[in-house]
Amino acid sequence: MTQQPGEIKAPSLVEMQAIAMKLRRHIVTMIGRVGSGHPGGSLSAVEIVSTLYFRVLRHNPRDPQWPDRDRFILSKGHAAPLLYATLAECGYFPVEELSTLRKLDSRLQGHTDRTLLPGIEMTAGSLGQGLSFATGVALAGRLDSKPYQVYVLLGDGECDEGQVWEAAMAAAHFKLDNLVAIVDRNELQIDGWTRDVMCLEPFNSKWSSFGWHVIEADGHDFTRLEEAFNQVKMVKGQPTVVIAHTTKGKGVSFMENNASFHGKAPTPEQVEIALKELE
Repeated sequence: MTQQPGEIKAPSLVEMQAIAMKLRRHIVTMIGRVGSGHPGGSLSAVEIVSTLYFRVLRHNPRDPQWPDRDRFILSKGHAAPLLYATLAECGYFPVEELSTLRKLDSRLQGHTDRTLLPGIEMTAGSLGQGLSFATGVALAGRLDSKPYQVYVLLGDGECDEGQVWEAAMAAAHFKLDNLVAIVDRNELQIDGWTRDVMCLEPFNSKWSSFGWHVIEADGHDFTRLEEAFNQVKMVKGQPTVVIAHTTKGKGVSFMENNASFHGKAPTPEQVEIALKELE
């Protein structure tokens, strides 16, 4: 991560593991407190998002609109609790504000709103739109001769959407090597296993046939993820997708690989159990 005035110092691997645990505790606490939200897909992407914000992205919490910042776009907008927790821990806004998730007049809405909170690049809602948005941002960076990279996080169930593949085709056509898609490949969506709802295989080959450079990685391994993101910087003339293999609800035993916790908040009793597991 290139250091700029006000940027955070890149943590060690041991520190990253502690950060991941803290983010998971924030996610469970926030969603449990309000009784609403999406824990499963937030928990599955913790290592992906924390690797980006603490080890990879060029960004500055003291100057959220720094023109040369790398852009992170959350296409799977229901994972907003993860992004909010990460931004708070980076210093974009007070950690105490996390307790306002999904409350009336809160800046922390159920899906991200870029007009409300510093550090948010895209207002999310309907799935499938983030890669199109990111493609536009990457094109703008090229036209403006800006050095930034654009990273966009998609869910694998979200890849059922036709618009994802329209954007994938356009990004390859324009040879956007400043664009990186990351797919949170936890193999579950709200209605069950992706293989049953709408089989994505051969997933790797689909992306490569659309003209993308494909990297696969363990989405819970900080070292492998950072290696993947470093490899991205060597790719020229085409966009890259990192297929990150993850576990839905990672870190909380009764949420892992459990589709019912895609969009269901834990009860107060379940919050207590989860937090004990995350100590």
